[in-house]
Amino acid sequence: MELAGIVQAAEKARLLLDHFRKNNLPSTMSAYLDQTGSQFLPPPHRGSKDPHHRGALAGEKAFQKHFPNSFRETQLLETLQKQDVDDLVIAGAMSHMCVDATVRAACDLGFSCTLIEDACATKDLEFRGSPIPAAQVHRAFMAALRGAYAKVMTAEEFLS
Repeated sequence: MELAGIVQAAEKARLLLDHFRKNNLPSTMSAYLDQTGSQFLPPPHRGSKDPHHRGALAGEKAFQKHFPNSFRETQLLETLQKQDVDDLVIAGAMSHMCVDATVRAACDLGFSCTLIEDACATKDLEFRGSPIPAAQVHRAFMAALRGAYAKVMTAEEFLS
């Protein structure tokens, strides 16, 4: 699935992940599988030749999920509760689907969320015959989530 800006978003996500690892902060990852078991995105795995593709290291939690909401029918909530995590930093794909569903669910579950806008990517959409470019889709979802659901910032703003 072609996502606009995914390489750049993955690089920003890598910077965030490196920061969390360097500071011994808990991190989790999820990979979406559709209801037939097909993966939207390639699974994270060790030894990938792609420098932007990072999988979970030993001791880090990784989940497979079958719904856009990372909390639905996974052990994510229980894992975060066991780690006494109250604040989440969220990045990923797709802005209009998994990111949106997960941020809203996290907020409803009582987490404080920071959404890293430039570490997320999405794709062009179409509605009633009208194309909507990915950049507009992304901005609309970041604007909708900002405030009530999450603090929205860039990776640079978060890391500084």
